[in-house]
Amino acid sequence: MPYDTDVARPGHPSHGAGATDAGPLLRATGLTKRFFGNAVLQDVDLELHAGLVHGLVGENGAGKSTLMKILAGVHQPDGGTVEISGEPRTFGHPVQAQQAGLATVFQEFNLLPDRSVAENIYLGREPRRGLLVDTGQMQRDTAELLEGLGVHNLSPATVVRTLSVAEQQIVEIAKAVSYDARIIQMDEPTAALADHEVELLYSMIRRLQERGVAILYVSHRLAELFDLCETITVLKDGRHVATRPAAELDEASLVRMMVGREMSAFFPDALPGTAPGAAALTLTGAGNGYVDGIDLSLRAGEIVGLAGLQGSGRTELVEGIFGAQPFTRGTMTLDGRPVRVRSPREAIRRGLALVTEDRKAKGLSLNQSILDNALGVVHAVFPRRTGTARRGMPGVLSSMAVAARGMDQEVQFLSGGNQQKVVLARWLSTNPRVMLMDEPTRGIDVGAKHAIYELMRQLAADGVAVLMVSSELPEVIGMSDRILVMHEGRLAGELPAGSSEEEILHLATGAAPARPEQPERDDPKEDRQP
Repeated sequence: MPYDTDVARPGHPSHGAGATDAGPLLRATGLTKRFFGNAVLQDVDLELHAGLVHGLVGENGAGKSTLMKILAGVHQPDGGTVEISGEPRTFGHPVQAQQAGLATVFQEFNLLPDRSVAENIYLGREPRRGLLVDTGQMQRDTAELLEGLGVHNLSPATVVRTLSVAEQQIVEIAKAVSYDARIIQMDEPTAALADHEVELLYSMIRRLQERGVAILYVSHRLAELFDLCETITVLKDGRHVATRPAAELDEASLVRMMVGREMSAFFPDALPGTAPGAAALTLTGAGNGYVDGIDLSLRAGEIVGLAGLQGSGRTELVEGIFGAQPFTRGTMTLDGRPVRVRSPREAIRRGLALVTEDRKAKGLSLNQSILDNALGVVHAVFPRRTGTARRGMPGVLSSMAVAARGMDQEVQFLSGGNQQKVVLARWLSTNPRVMLMDEPTRGIDVGAKHAIYELMRQLAADGVAVLMVSSELPEVIGMSDRILVMHEGRLAGELPAGSSEEEILHLATGAAPARPEQPERDDPKEDRQP
């Protein structure tokens, strides 16, 4: 959502509460990095100022992670310079960056699950009393750190394994602050957070700004950039595209710079000839230990959005359909025939596919090749089809524009968007009748999102029934032929295509009034945003 240039952005102090008129805390000039002869970062400049949040955006593969890792001391540049407070610095190791006051909170946490909050924050730097670790002092220091960040309900003695994702994020930020960091990089800090947890992160960032900390903020969620950032830098294909004041940009112009083309129709229309057919999947009174009383019908050729708050049972519902958490009551029919799906293998044999919300933990074998991952399901469940699938896989991956050196490249080295395309390719090879998609665009850039939306439209045109779980309401509204909303393990209601975010949230929170008479919508896509 673009902001008027004369209106202060929520949560963002005017020009940064801790900002000064001094020069930049960090100045990077002409940074260049090559891997195996390929330039992944070319002549990139960046400045970070005290008390300001600087957004960094670009499609996956644009060079954001490489730039952050150079600044963090993980990679050494092949060209260019880095200055901190005007002093040239080179970092051969992340510890050297930390000692210089530059800390990084990566998207994948680096915490020891069986240690306490305090032990993780001060790992390797524990205060000592003689030869022994001074646990009491360490916990007092941790409590003071957390208090300074506005965190009051997290005990320094709590074991990290028991923490939520949001609480682990707090520990990572507190650890960064414990190094007396003047510069903090944050990589997709809200990727796995619920809305109320995002507000806590915003509050912590404001406190850091007030202390004069410079923040480099990487996110695919464009609204966050306009909420938090004074300045935004755009990278594309490893090159610097632009650095602009956030007040001079809106989402449309930002997307155009990121992908290099107009995306006026961010959510593609249904392909010509697409029409809902017979019911492909029906549930009646379905339930298990997580959801109950589920009545729904998915028709061939339609995309049904499944919305709801965190913990409402969305993931548990699709896992129940897929047999990962089998239903213990109610009935399921596939193409009109009653079935009982007791396991994912049985679900796959019956024409069901599930794109899980966590592609790295549940969707891929990261140290295996693209080809092995793409053929994994077929090889395990339909071994006789493996040869045919292998011969057709280059065409499938090419049609999805998977960017890689070759099919033998390990999946762990692909961008998030390309990893998600490999996940989709492995399910396409099973020729599913029903595609269950749990957060299919989480953590990927706008260009990759658009490609996945087009694939979903093609699946619907081919007669596949698609059930899409998403926490992004614009995505639910933009892609759904119908919208189902969950609340506390039950379906709270159904809404037609083009319904508003307010209507969805009324149902999701259990506070839905009688649906008002709706004016005819000439084109419900007019108000959609990426």
